[in-house]
Amino acid sequence: MFEKIVIANRGEIGLRILRACRELGIKTVAAHSSADRDLKHVRLADESVCIGPPSSMESYLNVPAIISAAEVTDAVAIHPGYGFLSENADFAERVEQSGFVFIGPRPDTIRTMGDKISAITAMKKSGVPCVPGSDGPLGDDAETNLKLANEIGYPVIIKAAGGGGGRGMRVVHSDAALNNAISLTRAEAGSAFGNDTLYMEKFLENPRHIEIQVLSDSHGNAIHLGERDCSMQRRHQKVVEEAPAPGISEELRNQIGEVCANACREIGYLGAGTFEFLYEDGKFYFIEMNTRLQVEHPVTEMVTGVDLVKEQLRIASGEELTYQQSDIKLRGHAIECRINAEDPKKFTPSPGRITQFHQPGGPGVRVDTHLYNGYTVPPYYDSMIGKLITHGNSRTSAINRMRTALGELVIEGITTNTPLHRDIMNDTHFQSGSTNIHYLEKKLAEANS
Repeated sequence: MFEKIVIANRGEIGLRILRACRELGIKTVAAHSSADRDLKHVRLADESVCIGPPSSMESYLNVPAIISAAEVTDAVAIHPGYGFLSENADFAERVEQSGFVFIGPRPDTIRTMGDKISAITAMKKSGVPCVPGSDGPLGDDAETNLKLANEIGYPVIIKAAGGGGGRGMRVVHSDAALNNAISLTRAEAGSAFGNDTLYMEKFLENPRHIEIQVLSDSHGNAIHLGERDCSMQRRHQKVVEEAPAPGISEELRNQIGEVCANACREIGYLGAGTFEFLYEDGKFYFIEMNTRLQVEHPVTEMVTGVDLVKEQLRIASGEELTYQQSDIKLRGHAIECRINAEDPKKFTPSPGRITQFHQPGGPGVRVDTHLYNGYTVPPYYDSMIGKLITHGNSRTSAINRMRTALGELVIEGITTNTPLHRDIMNDTHFQSGSTNIHYLEKKLAEANS
């Protein structure tokens, strides 16, 4: 096991990694920006190194500074958390070339799965079901693209190969709108991602977003840990997640899970990863793979009892998986609400000083957050300030516990999206498990009309 690692991230995930390291006896170095000197994990780490000013580009995305932090502290590995450089193949490569261990997949795997076109190609070879589409990048010939769209069948969606976070995609319903949509998306992709490669897929009208968690080691072992439903989204950003997904049978879960685990073996995947699918009419359609830890990993931990961060660390250090597939049993139901520092209706950021903070407790309640009384939420980063997770013997129990926990949560001094979560927990369609990826967007639009 590693003696010392650098935590190259911030906020609640920085604290989550630190806690896992403490349990495994690993010393920690918190690499932080000048704006994050007072983060909880920075205060608790064995060592800390300031890697730059508040701007992410000059700190958390500053590759030489992060590697220097590992050098000056005699660390042996770097954990990227999620976001920032966690899925940057060039960063992973630089880490390894500098003599450190990147706690995540190999650079070539990140590169393959980070490009949507090459990822779909690799998954098709491994037998993973994919959305009908262009099977490669779109060219510039308008007639060819029109013919392709008609073969797939409208509506279609144009996507950037290097896109993410809901950016670089447009839905098209007719021939008349196709070529203009391609031009606009190509320009947007080139500007936002430095890669204007596009591809086309069938646009599913009312799918759910369901993802499969996997773990895979360097000894040829791979397992799945069931699925999560992340359909409650706003502008392609997840708001509420749960495990297991309502209405998915054990037979179907094991079937798609084994397909994903087998794909990991075939591509030589290393560490924790997530296969993301659109699910409609009883069928799964692969959309992308996240080659990192997910924000919503706690719901899987709650229903399986597996500590995914400790498994990441063990795998990266060369150990075999602690678990076999037969060890993975789903127990009860878990729900996660992302708590953001933002207006619950306008969704504008709300940074500022926390004047009062009280976290809920009780059976089946977990709070992942870096907040404390007097902490100042900076304006420079993502608005997520914590995650509230509840677990119960049934989905109804988990919802009831979440409703109670949200009522106990106190965050004063800033505005949060807690009222939105209360509304979702009381929504009859959510309670029945009958929502899709468009539901929350439509619900919010109707409320504001």
